[in-house]
Amino acid sequence: MGKLSDLFANLTPNWFASIMGTGIVATAAVTLPIQFPGLRIAATVLWGVVFLLLILLTASTVVHWVRHRETALSHHNHPVMAHFYGAPPMAMLTVGAATLLLGKDVIGERLALGIDAGLWILGTVLGLASTVAVPYLQFTRHNVTAADAFGGWLMPVVPPMVSASTGALLVPYVPSGQLGLTMLMACYAMFGLSLMASLIIIPLIWYRLALHKDLAASAVPTLWIVLGPLGQSITAANLLGSNAHLAASGTLASALEVFGVLYGVPVLGFALMWAALAAVITVRTLRRGLPFSLTWWSFTFPLGTCVTGLSGLAAHTHLAVFEAMAVGGYALLLGAWAVVATRTFHGSVVKGVLFQAPGGVAPVGVASAGVASCSVVGSSFGLPRRA
Repeated sequence: MGKLSDLFANLTPNWFASIMGTGIVATAAVTLPIQFPGLRIAATVLWGVVFLLLILLTASTVVHWVRHRETALSHHNHPVMAHFYGAPPMAMLTVGAATLLLGKDVIGERLALGIDAGLWILGTVLGLASTVAVPYLQFTRHNVTAADAFGGWLMPVVPPMVSASTGALLVPYVPSGQLGLTMLMACYAMFGLSLMASLIIIPLIWYRLALHKDLAASAVPTLWIVLGPLGQSITAANLLGSNAHLAASGTLASALEVFGVLYGVPVLGFALMWAALAAVITVRTLRRGLPFSLTWWSFTFPLGTCVTGLSGLAAHTHLAVFEAMAVGGYALLLGAWAVVATRTFHGSVVKGVLFQAPGGVAPVGVASAGVASCSVVGSSFGLPRRA
């Protein structure tokens, strides 16, 4: 009972990152250009697991807000924790997409479509809210400097990009005409919203690394979050381009399909460069000691978006190299997910340490000793202002 009480007392929105990371493993499997025996069955089983986990985590969050309201209300004022309000809507959108792609084999297409539509609407509304509310808080209340920039700053602005890519899956089910075209244009608008915001934040992360050098070890996994908007934007551009003909005229539809490749390939180049940088920094940190926390889920969802983006490029270009990269990326995703999921299970269920209150948490709005500390996905997480 003690551990159960800790779960409700210290639950944070970062826990939804585990739903994101698990859900992307299932959805990425469906889109792979090369399918393997048993892959869809395994992905469907994983969908069932992540669907149940979303229900349990959402229910636990409701209990947390009811029984520990003061703690729950304090999260938005924390200069680090507030950014992770982007995780719940992305978790909903990911599970919704997996339900439509995989769950229909189990519960039928009509019910799967209804669930996906409901989760898409809820996730989109919450995602748009986080995109405005969290930057507003950062601009007006949070006490931060350029030395505090880290990958988590992207979390509240990426949900609209996930809405754009998962919304593309719903375009075939929207009546043609004004309604269908409106849906398509809304997805492209959210694509642009998230892309522009990400293009502002990513240079700040680069600037922080160049001037202030090393991140705290526990913050290093968040460097992989940068791959999230990059990979997800490639995915969105190609999925929207594939279904554009269902809502737009011939010329416009053709242009949007071509845009998916013209945009996706250059962005892929930058994503590969960032992945290499993040990889060498991660290996360097591993050698020095990389403590486990649920920030390790940053190794999964962003990588998964790159896999789905590569699958989209492979579908439009029929290039064998993109197909091979998608399959290779999925193999890396599976390995990362297996490690993080195992460590999470051990830390939460076996030891229960991930549900304990973090030690040494600095008061919100206080930057004493140049440190901003917080509970990130249930464990202590320090972001030094200077190396």
